Amino acid sequence: MGIVPHIPKTARYTLGARIENKFLDLLELAYTSYFSEKEKKAEKLSECIFTTDILKFLISTSWEGKFISNKQYEDIAIKLDEIGKMLWGWKKSLDNPQKTPLNKAGKR
Repeated sequence: MGIVPHIPKTARYTLGARIENKFLDLLELAYTSYFSEKEKKAEKLSECIFTTDILKFLISTSWEGKFISNKQYEDIAIKLDEIGKMLWGWKKSLDNPQKTPLNKAGKR
């Protein structure tokens, strides 16, 4: 996301590193969710959603501490909201699979 280099050195190796690691964790969790068995996907997606929420909190803390600008905060908050919506949509699609025309007609 490119915000860590803008965080002052006093927080770069604590809060900044934590943010960077959480983004990598989110990427890894999304990858494992995609390739996991159907029974485990919902659990993995819940972990992704939780990690996204933690990232929102860490970014908010960075902004409140004046470590990142309003513009940086706004940009990343919008992107994290979009990611969260996508993850929730993916999770809901697993919980309620869409009925195909064949399934509605009772065939198959």
